[in-house]
Amino acid sequence: DDILPTLMRQPAAKESYTLPDGGTLVVHTLALGPSNAYLLETDAGMILVDAGPPLMGSVVGNHLDEIGRDDLKLIYITHAHLDHYGSAAEIRRLTDAPIAIHPEDAAHLADGKTKLGDVRGWKRLSNLTLPWIEPMLTVEKTEADILVKDGDRLDAYGLPATVLHVPGHTPGSTAIVVDGGVSFVGDLLSATGDPHVQESYAYDWSQLPASLRHLASYKPTFLYAGHGASAIDGAALDTLTTEFEAELESRRRGD
Repeated sequence: DDILPTLMRQPAAKESYTLPDGGTLVVHTLALGPSNAYLLETDAGMILVDAGPPLMGSVVGNHLDEIGRDDLKLIYITHAHLDHYGSAAEIRRLTDAPIAIHPEDAAHLADGKTKLGDVRGWKRLSNLTLPWIEPMLTVEKTEADILVKDGDRLDAYGLPATVLHVPGHTPGSTAIVVDGGVSFVGDLLSATGDPHVQESYAYDWSQLPASLRHLASYKPTFLYAGHGASAIDGAALDTLTTEFEAELESRRRGD
């Protein structure tokens, strides 16, 4: 059962940041197949942001062993797509850490489902094909232990950070902004190739600009996305948002 995770495992990248209170945040980036998960290490505990696709629980457990920590306090899911929560239930069994997600994505998590929404620019094709595809995108049903909302704090789990509701990719997509600006944004942004706003699937494309502006209001310094090897410089967010808004308007006008 461990052959696939072993073959897919890659060494974790590690970056350290000084927090406003003088403490240290260490970000361990785990490449779990097609998506990223992040182990966030502080003196007060560990948080896992996203859980990768199915069969990745042992990989996350091995990384915790290598770090030398056994105090995972929270499994935080940015949105209910299988490449981000597929191993959440397995990791909960291994660590006893609770699973958190926004209420508007909790039902899909509990049903083991992934709702992709619309393929960008191909709404008619989406309506024809996704009803056939989405039933195949099922994983272990995973009831959330904690429901988070916009403005919630994660200090009780060892991380001085704020939850932001950033809908669009899914109804309940969220981001985390750690005090000082290091941010984890799920699939709102991507670092695959050149940094860009979500360009593949969305529940509601029109919600993304407001979500980007909401994120920008917290002045993020570095943006860790669900896909891509490197953090995005926070200074690029305004430009990425403006370009995305212009493209949406162009599509609306049919240019």
